[in-house]
Amino acid sequence: MLRVENLHVRRGGKDVLSGVDLQLLPGQVLGVLGPNGAGKSSLLGAMSGELAAHQGRVSLDGQELAQWQGTLRAQRLAVLPQASSLDFAFRVEEVVGLGRLPHQSGRVRDAQIVSAALEAADVMHLSGRSYLALSGGERQRVHLARVLAQLWPGQSGHNLLLDEPTSALDPLHQHITLQAVREFADRGAAVLIILHDLNLAARYCDRVLLLEGGRPHSLGTPAEVLRSEPLQAVFGLEVLVQQHPERGHPLIIAR
Repeated sequence: MLRVENLHVRRGGKDVLSGVDLQLLPGQVLGVLGPNGAGKSSLLGAMSGELAAHQGRVSLDGQELAQWQGTLRAQRLAVLPQASSLDFAFRVEEVVGLGRLPHQSGRVRDAQIVSAALEAADVMHLSGRSYLALSGGERQRVHLARVLAQLWPGQSGHNLLLDEPTSALDPLHQHITLQAVREFADRGAAVLIILHDLNLAARYCDRVLLLEGGRPHSLGTPAEVLRSEPLQAVFGLEVLVQQHPERGHPLIIAR
């Protein structure tokens, strides 16, 4: 289990996160929401080991994250950053295959997993194409397939951290992406996903963490957190919250 205890992070001499306590639960998707500058990406950076904690602790199965050997950690923890740069003309399936580097499962099994991950991210039709020839949204989905392949097929003990994986996607592929993430969690993986769309969070997340100024404002189910009062307090936006007529989750409408 990936756990954060009393986390404080400083960047450029400024506190960007303070007093965060959090754990990712197997089989659940945790959505992290908040305005720009709330500390969402800093939280993901600390939980992935990219940012050092000024105070507090990030642990995986009770062991400090920094103490995990790199390959073993990569077999348990996969991270999709907000921007993934790659300047080589790799074929799409080769990019996705990079996710298999921490494993020694053999070429045949790796090829099967890459194919399954391409299918899950709806980029199978891009196989054989140069990564550099893709649109921004296509590249984003290819990198999603890469991190899915890294932990495929997803199970208890696996942790997936995603920073705005839908930011460059059209509405259809936003849902395809989050359905793939949801299915990954349903197989036992623990998922943290940073989102800006409140309604996507309401539909696909089991729990929601609302950050404000680097501090947790509220943590709970979408029905507990995505209410008009906390959303106005954190985002400064007046909203009407209703129940989705078919699915029952909160439906947020700007007033």
